[in-house]
Amino acid sequence: MWPDLTQAPLFPFAVILGVVGILLVFFGILSFFYLQFGKSVVRVLGGLLLLSLGALAGTISVGMIGYRALTREDMAARITVKPAGPKRFEATFRFPDGRQATYQLAGDEVYVDAHIIKWHPYANMIGLHTAYELDRVAGRYHDIKDEKSAERTVHTLAREKPIDLYGIRKRYEFLAPVFDAEYGSASYVPVTKPAEFELRVSTTGLLIRPAKPQKP
Repeated sequence: MWPDLTQAPLFPFAVILGVVGILLVFFGILSFFYLQFGKSVVRVLGGLLLLSLGALAGTISVGMIGYRALTREDMAARITVKPAGPKRFEATFRFPDGRQATYQLAGDEVYVDAHIIKWHPYANMIGLHTAYELDRVAGRYHDIKDEKSAERTVHTLAREKPIDLYGIRKRYEFLAPVFDAEYGSASYVPVTKPAEFELRVSTTGLLIRPAKPQKP
């Protein structure tokens, strides 16, 4: 289920710029029919400029779907792990929005990494702040020989989205003055018995720690 687009950053700007741009183009066309060619050109060009800015704001809003604003340290998920055999276990993720998913993994440890988008300070003024998205969960082995030859299990944690801002930033270096896209430092913990962990994310990366008892 897609998050409500009206909660996405810049969505109000996209709507306002789009509506004003359409109106300017409309009145510019009317001016042309009234032989007011100077006004017509100015209004149409101004409208097209606003429509372009609105499209840009809309693109950013759609691209931010699935990302969560990052404060000092956020709870990204609660992870419950349970051994299911030699070097096999299952990990159940419970996310803050109520979603839950269980993954079958091979290895000695549960491994998680994330994408982090860092907007430059001037972008913060229009509501764009550092945000994160969990990327993948995998099984990790203690022994490097097992890492090379044993069964590998990897599952995606990221949601599909129509616009991949992270991928766009990695592909186009000229966007560097606007925002940075980077991997959060991956985190992993051994799975030797049934246990529950908190997966937390901060501006320095990911951290997995034993879960605190939940309040009734």
